Amino acid sequence: MNDQRDSLWRRTVFAVDQILAPLVVFGAAYLSVFLLLTPHLPLFQWVALLAAAAATAVAVLLWDRGRWRLGLFVPPRIAAREAAGGLLAAVLLIGSADLLILATTGIRHSIRGGIPAVEIVVVFLPAVFHEELLFRGYPFQRLWRWKPAVAIVGVSAVFALLHAANVSVSPLGLTNVFLGGVLLSLAWVRYERLWFPIGLHFGWNFMSGPVLGYEVSGYVPETSLLAVEGSGPALLAGGGFGIEGSVWMTVVELVAIAIMVRSVRRNSPSISTLGRVHAERHRDR
Repeated sequence: MNDQRDSLWRRTVFAVDQILAPLVVFGAAYLSVFLLLTPHLPLFQWVALLAAAAATAVAVLLWDRGRWRLGLFVPPRIAAREAAGGLLAAVLLIGSADLLILATTGIRHSIRGGIPAVEIVVVFLPAVFHEELLFRGYPFQRLWRWKPAVAIVGVSAVFALLHAANVSVSPLGLTNVFLGGVLLSLAWVRYERLWFPIGLHFGWNFMSGPVLGYEVSGYVPETSLLAVEGSGPALLAGGGFGIEGSVWMTVVELVAIAIMVRSVRRNSPSISTLGRVHAERHRDR
């Protein structure tokens, strides 16, 4: 009985010290910086990115004495290789979903104009870095040390819920955002670095909106290389939520998740033991 109480006490102390407390610190720092900067800076996505970066720095300095390896500061050749791999994967995934939509609906593409370079710098790039720091960065990695399944499913659920107020959102669209969160989480697991999911996330949004002309989770880009013309059932074409509202996106994401899980299992320990291995690596450092 005493051994059971000691074990429960140790687990409780570990959960509070290693999971709850650092996440509370991160959340408090994020909200504080965000609320402090929002009235003074007009660029929302850059404010959100600064808040996520500041919260990460505060949490790492307070709880890990600056020694947490976030997977962001790596040699440029590694960052470039993994980001490019994620970008290529996104082109294949979004391109596949688009071809399926074109084959089964009256949707067609026409030449519209060009890539919105300013919007990419003001909106798309900071949004990707912000969301990856928030959802695959320090909070996710803390949870991963504790319970890998909770990290992947729980963070992906929050990721989807934060899109629930987007324009033209639908249950299928939220399901696809959740599956996208799972895929991005597995992309982090594959290398335990942020550059592969950053490349995948940016390529996903870039192909969907600025290139193909769909809404990006309900967000309408100012311009795009191609335009979407014609119509089709929202279930297939995605409706106002964009390509992420299509059932074809669901199919593509499920296939991509299966491929990613296989890649993780082939190149790493099984998913069920990865969290323990990750924790041991950090203790060794």
